[in-house]
Amino acid sequence: QVQLVESGGGLVQAGGSLRLSCAASGRTFSSYVMGWFRQAPGKEREFVADITWSGGSAYYADSVKGRFTISRDNTKNTVSLQMNSLKPEDTAVYYCAAVLLRAGITPASPYEYDYWGQGTQVTVSS
Repeated sequence: QVQLVESGGGLVQAGGSLRLSCAASGRTFSSYVMGWFRQAPGKEREFVADITWSGGSAYYADSVKGRFTISRDNTKNTVSLQMNSLKPEDTAVYYCAAVLLRAGITPASPYEYDYWGQGTQVTVSS
């Protein structure tokens, strides 16, 4: 059992920045791939970024590449998403998610993840 709690969402003007954090509780945090997803009203949940259990590899959706940075601190059981140069189209509920690393996993797919946080709202005004 893994519990995930996001924080750091809020209202920001276009061009601004926010840093989201996800606190994880449970065992073997370092063995999980951690991902960030977002879902805007009326839209499907979409991949934002993920990071391997070791933190050695990170991947980003094209829409956020160069603007967002994912990181993790295994000693604190946290994963963060630094969001810069925010755009109105970034407005969504942001979720952190976790899945135990295994062969054949496709971490960009939300269907691969077993554990989800409750989400935190990010609103970017124009």
